Parts: sequence; structure tokens; C-alpha cells
Amino acid sequence: MTDVHVSRKMVAEPVNVNEFRELARRALPKMYYDFYNGGAEDQYTLKENEEAFAKIVILPRILRDVSGINLSTTVLGYNISMPVMIAPTSMHKLANPAGEIATARAASACKTIMVLSNSSTCTLEEVAACCNAVRFFQLYDRGSGVEALANGTNDPSFCWEDIPWLKSITNLPILIKGVLTHEDAIKALEVGVAGIIVSNHGARQLDYSPATISVLEEVVHAVGGKVPVFLDGGVRRGTDIFKAVALGAQAVLVGRPVLYGLAAKGEYGVRQVLEMLMDELELTMALSGCSSVKEITRSHVRTKHEQLLSML
Repeated sequence: MTDVHVSRKMVAEPVNVNEFRELARRALPKMYYDFYNGGAEDQYTLKENEEAFAKIVILPRILRDVSGINLSTTVLGYNISMPVMIAPTSMHKLANPAGEIATARAASACKTIMVLSNSSTCTLEEVAACCNAVRFFQLYDRGSGVEALANGTNDPSFCWEDIPWLKSITNLPILIKGVLTHEDAIKALEVGVAGIIVSNHGARQLDYSPATISVLEEVVHAVGGKVPVFLDGGVRRGTDIFKAVALGAQAVLVGRPVLYGLAAKGEYGVRQVLEMLMDELELTMALSGCSSVKEITRSHVRTKHEQLLSML
């Protein structure tokens, strides 16, 4: 009986972010779980978003002083505890009755930023009032108390020419979400955005679009340091965060794992997910010889293409 009890307890206490997926599957009605978990069509991009990280290896440095590790960074002038933010995702009340309020409180407790979806199940005002945290919003909303706009609208009539109009009616910084190419990165600079989010929208729109980590460096090179670049999609481990930062991301956004944590354990589950990622990133940095996020450089990783070239 003891062995059975221990086994069940181990299942209930996840040791990494991936294990929250199974807990969420057990906690949610199948319809809700499939809504959160699924991707577009054949789900090729959904799989690639995660698997593409495995094609990048980390090149550690030895004999470095890592007695103190500093994970903090800044996003548009706001200090956060680690280069991880919560991505905009829909309908949190399907996962937990407290919905986006629980998610926002977890973000606040972990001293990071939550991007609120325009299809959230709590109002913007409710989320803004629930805690003292930096909030970004997915679409424009005047007088809302949000600190930035992450524009990822699906309005088919919305185009690049609308960005100057959007800038004219708000003083908030505008980030463009959904950039996957050099060309769109250049266009984003031309219209004057404050930042770029490399994203395929959780692989829920166009299947067979590229994994975000595979095109991150292309966008970073196009931008040339003029605005910050962020990565959204497939992040499940601290090593994933390290790889994204090494390839030029200022921070990453995490979506599904947050929903899985919310479904499994509410606000506490979201905090667990964020804290696990923080702990894993800290360990990765220590073992790679980096005492701060700024010390993570391009020389710390090797892509699949570079690995193949080294064999020639």
C-alpha cells in the first residue's frame, strides 16, 4: 500500500513544467483541455515549437564565478525577476473559476509581467484592480491602466498603415506580435513599434509556419538592436529560456504551461510553473558559467545548422 501511495503523490506533485499538462488533462473536461492543448490542422507547428529547442545545444564555460546568480532583467524599462513573461491566452475561467485574476496575482507574486488577452474571461478593470503588477494588453484600450500594447489582432482589415493611427491615439508603447520573417521585422521598425514578439500564436493559426525559436535570430539580425525582441512559443524548460536569450531574445513569453498550472492548482499552480522555470534557468546559468542574464551570449549556443557545418 505504501508504494501505491507514494506513486500517486509523485504524480500529484510535478517536478517540471511538462508534468502539469497531465494534471490539467485530468482536472479539465475534455472539451476545455483540447481547446487549450490543441493546435491548427496537422499540429506540425505545435510539435515543432517545442522540438526545435532540442536542435540547439548549450556550450558551457567552466571556472567562472557563479556564486551569485542574477536572473533579473528589464522590459521596456520595467524591472522583472527573470526573462519570462506570461503570454496572452484566452478564457482562463475555463481552467479555474478565478480566471485571469489568479494568473495576474501569480505574475505579481513572481515579479513578472502578464499580457492580458483581449478574449479574457475577466474584465480589464477587474484584473487591473486585483494586484499591483505591470500589465500589458493584447489590444488597444484607452484609460485601462495597462503599461503597453501587444498587438496581435486577427481583424482581416487591420494592416501596417493602421499602426501610425494607433500610435496617434495612445502614449503607450506598442509591440507587434506574430513576426516570423526578416521582411516583417523591417516593416515593424519602419512603422515605429517599441518591440517585436516573434510568435506563431501558439501554433493555433497557420500550420506549417516555422517554429519561433528557428526564426528568432533572423528577426534579431533584422532589428539590429533598435528595439527589443521577445520570443513566444514552445518554452517548457529553463534551458529553452537560456537558448532564446542567447539567440537574442530579451525575454520569452509562456502560454500553455501557465494554463496547465492554473487548471491543476489555481493561482498556486501558476506560481509553481513560473518558479520551476526560474529555478531551472538559474541552474542552467550556473552550469554554463553565467552569473547574470547579460552574460548569456550567442557563443553559448550552437544551432543544428552550425553543428552540421562543424562536421564538414
